[in-house]
Amino acid sequence: MAERLQKVLAARGVASRRHAEELILAGRVNVDGRVVRELGTKVDPEAATIRVDGHLLRPERPRYLLLNKPRGYVTTAHDPQGRRTVFDLLDVPERVFPVGRLDLDSEGLLLLTNDGELANRVAHPRYRLDKEYHALVDGAPGPGALDALRRGGLPVEGGVSGPAEVALLDREGGGTWVRVVIHEGRKRQVRRMLEAVGHRVRRLRRVRLGPLTLAGLPPAASRDLTPVEVAHLRRALGLAAGESAAPREPAGRERGGRETRGEHGAERARGGRGEWPGPDRAAGGGPGHRPRRPAAHHRD
Repeated sequence: MAERLQKVLAARGVASRRHAEELILAGRVNVDGRVVRELGTKVDPEAATIRVDGHLLRPERPRYLLLNKPRGYVTTAHDPQGRRTVFDLLDVPERVFPVGRLDLDSEGLLLLTNDGELANRVAHPRYRLDKEYHALVDGAPGPGALDALRRGGLPVEGGVSGPAEVALLDREGGGTWVRVVIHEGRKRQVRRMLEAVGHRVRRLRRVRLGPLTLAGLPPAASRDLTPVEVAHLRRALGLAAGESAAPREPAGRERGGRETRGEHGAERARGGRGEWPGPDRAAGGGPGHRPRRPAAHHRD
C-alpha cells in the first residue's frame, strides 16, 4: 500500500514528519534512484528503495515493551540533570519511545514502542482506553470528593478533567489507596485531580493500560508484549490486524534526550554499512542530537 514519503521516513525513525518534509524539500531523499522534492509523493514502503543523504533506509520491526517503572527514574532517554532514566533499565536495538510519561516519583506500567499509530491512539481520549492508577492519598476522600472526581470538570493542565471511575481500596498509614480510571491524560492529571478535591498524593502507581497489566512483572523489569497482548491492544484501539503501524506526528514530542512538554525517549540508532546511519549524523547534530518522534500526550 502506497504511503506518503514523509510518513515512511517518520516510521523508519529518520525524523519527525515535519523534519522529513524539510529533508524532502532540500533534495536529500532519493526514491528508486530519483531525487524527490515534492511533498505528498507516495511510495510503497515495502518495495521502494529509499535513501537519505545516500544512505539506504532499513526496515524496522515493530516492538512493544512493557516496563514496570520504579520510582526515581525519569521518562526520557537523556536527562540534563544526570538522573537515572527508564532507558537505563532497557537493552533493545530498536528505537522505541514511551507511550505516556510517568514522573520521577510515579511508578508502574509504562508501554514503549516504535509503533507511532498505536501510540497516538493510546493517547487520544476518543479511543477511550482505560488508564488505571492506584494512588495513596492523605486522609480519606468522602462522598463529595468521590462524586467530584466522577463528574469531572476539575482543573488540570490545559483544561478540565473528564469523568473518572473512582473507588476506595484500602487504608495505610493514615492515608487511603484510591483507584482512579481515566481515558485522557494530561500532565500530572491524576495528582492534580486528587489535589483539587483536597487530597495530596503520596504515591502513584499505574497498574493497567487497556488490556495490559503488570501481573507477574517485578519493579524495574521489562518484557515484550505477547502476540496475543498486541492483538488485544490493537483491537481495543480499533486497529485492524493488518493495518499499517506507521507513526503520525502529534504535537509536543521529541525523540531522544530533549524534553518538551511531553515525555519522550529513544534508543540509539545502529547504522550498518551503506545504510541509514541513524538520526544523529543525518540531522546534522552531534552525539547528543535526536530528531523529533511521535509519542503519546499523556503524562502522570
